[in-house]
Amino acid sequence: MIRYRQTHPGVEHTGRSQWNQARSVQCSSSSTCSSAGSTSSGHSSDDEKHSRVSTPDSFEDRREENIDCEAGSTTVDHHKGSPTTPVATSEPTESQSGPEERVECKHPTKDYGPVRMPNIKVFSGSSHPALTQRICERLQLEVSKASLKKFSNKETNVEIGESVRGEDVYIIQSAAGEINDNLMELLIMINACKIASSCRVAAVIPCFPYARQDKKDKSRAPISAKLVANMLSVAGADHIITMDLHASQIQGFFDIPVDNLYAEPAILKYIKESIPNWQRAVIVSPDAGGAKRVTSIADRLNVDFALIHKERKRANEVEKMTLVGNVEGKVAILVDDMADTCGTICLAADKLVEAGAEKVYAFCVHGIFSGPALTRLNNSAFEAVVVTNTIPQEENMKKCPKIQCIDISMILAEAIRRTHNGESVSYLFSHVPIC
Repeated sequence: MIRYRQTHPGVEHTGRSQWNQARSVQCSSSSTCSSAGSTSSGHSSDDEKHSRVSTPDSFEDRREENIDCEAGSTTVDHHKGSPTTPVATSEPTESQSGPEERVECKHPTKDYGPVRMPNIKVFSGSSHPALTQRICERLQLEVSKASLKKFSNKETNVEIGESVRGEDVYIIQSAAGEINDNLMELLIMINACKIASSCRVAAVIPCFPYARQDKKDKSRAPISAKLVANMLSVAGADHIITMDLHASQIQGFFDIPVDNLYAEPAILKYIKESIPNWQRAVIVSPDAGGAKRVTSIADRLNVDFALIHKERKRANEVEKMTLVGNVEGKVAILVDDMADTCGTICLAADKLVEAGAEKVYAFCVHGIFSGPALTRLNNSAFEAVVVTNTIPQEENMKKCPKIQCIDISMILAEAIRRTHNGESVSYLFSHVPIC
């Protein structure tokens, strides 16, 4: 509230502090009042002092202004033309001479429920909507609206159903089902959000497509993983979140940030909780490329590891396998990043049984299970084949009872939350978030 100081006849215009000093002269009985500061601009006679405080209007106005000063209001001085900071003075009375009583806010604190993240939209592609729903439940968000359909000539049509202007957009699409169609759908969704003025677009790809075509291993062979990286960048992706790349060097194909998460913490937790006598286990890699992954798990479990060397005649066909290590009388745990036709791991299981392993388990991050994979698993020596839900597994689990699934939605959800809030995700490399 802004109040204007009234002027009185015969009294000079002075500053606010001098008015308070002049008024305090009237209270001569109070020891806090000083008669030295009661004059203003050379006027020190008793008549002028009396004229400043004896007028009822001036006294009441000063009292109201003092109340306003205590409430934090600003007084405008007409003489100087600028706001002046009020000085609060205590007014002694007969009934009260102590400190002023302060009023406290006694409004009850309201519970508004869980705190939701602002400025974020999570969209789902058509490859794995169940995983997106789990992630959004953990983030306490609703899956954003988008219409995904195909024209009669099989072209993909995408319509974003809500505003993404200024928002952080996360699009979840995995390499499952019709991989080429799903990849094209992801590219179109990224571009649609980008040209709709979104602040940042992140592609969450639990299983990265074409990850096995990461090098030129023979003449005139393409490096398709590099092509996919270029397509995602050109479409407008600002960030990539994926899990257990077939080769970590794929991150170097991108000029944008890439977070390669690991299912290793979830696998370790499952081994300790679900496999009996895991202390006598041997962690086995079905090929030389997975030796680093296997040694990491073996070190954290404090158990031994072994290696199987394989020679291929052509893609998806293994000619010869050699076991390096001792598994006799122990529980063998095969660990690989993906299971496609399952020819390699089934032959490895037979090799481990021949070498004297009591039980054989398989852990694969990405359960693709194409072609004769399910038939091979049903006829294999495995006790169980454990995969994650980076790819939908409901139908595969019905056809093959040996398949078991680990939910990794909490890892992806925590990665999205930390990325959105600008926090580090390195914690997820060695821990399973509790949520």
